[in-house]
Amino acid sequence: MKSKKIKLKIGIIGCGAIGSRMAQNIVKDLKDDCKLTSIFDIDASKSAKLKKSLSSKVIIAPTLKDLIKSSDLVVEAVNAINTKDIIKAVVSSKKSVLAMSVGKLLGANNIFKIAKKNKCSILIPSGAIAGLDAIKAAKLAGIKSISITSRKPPRGLVGNPYCLKKGIDLLKINRETLLFNGKVSEAVKAFPQNINVAATVALAADVENLLRIKIITSPKFKTNSHEIIMIGNFGKMISRTENVACPDNPKTSYLAALSALQTLKQYCKGTFIGT
Repeated sequence: MKSKKIKLKIGIIGCGAIGSRMAQNIVKDLKDDCKLTSIFDIDASKSAKLKKSLSSKVIIAPTLKDLIKSSDLVVEAVNAINTKDIIKAVVSSKKSVLAMSVGKLLGANNIFKIAKKNKCSILIPSGAIAGLDAIKAAKLAGIKSISITSRKPPRGLVGNPYCLKKGIDLLKINRETLLFNGKVSEAVKAFPQNINVAATVALAADVENLLRIKIITSPKFKTNSHEIIMIGNFGKMISRTENVACPDNPKTSYLAALSALQTLKQYCKGTFIGT
């Protein structure tokens, strides 16, 4: 008699654009390998809207604790002040997590230690960039310099607190303008919704102090692009991606959403390749 396959139970924290896309794809494309068991959002209307759009039965967890308890793996799709605490709560409960807010994991070595101790995984998608595998390989021989130059149209940055604080009117920019040039730790704080790729590279390269970030905008830019230049004992690497915006969220690159789905798919099928 053929035994019934045990499906991985997935919970999603954050029912915005990315969380909703993840939920719909899990239900539609990954139903043979995993099951969406519960969703949670601090905004009850968002979780109610997502539940209504799904064809399968899914529970709206009353609390974050309830969602974690009902899941084998939690998808973190919320960028909030307490996101780091959310990820910590998941791994402390001996559950794995797919983290979308990678910037929150910079300087969070204690969270990785907890995950290792509890034998659970922190999955980090490659995001809207290419070459992450080469970066992880290059660090074994030593990286001498590494930089990321991100180019984004002004509309994708509207409402950014850093720009507002600096008095930058994004809608009045009429030429190529450098918005930021500095360390990765400063970049993810200034642009938390736009530069998670910088944190992903920093974690992969393990050379946070070497990594330099530039953010440039221009009304002529039609895509979100990221150019990585890395020099090390291996040689030199130049990687550039030009991303269209995610249909659900103009502040997120479509490739970033797709990479999260692919990471989850590989993990569910037992073919995960990554950190």
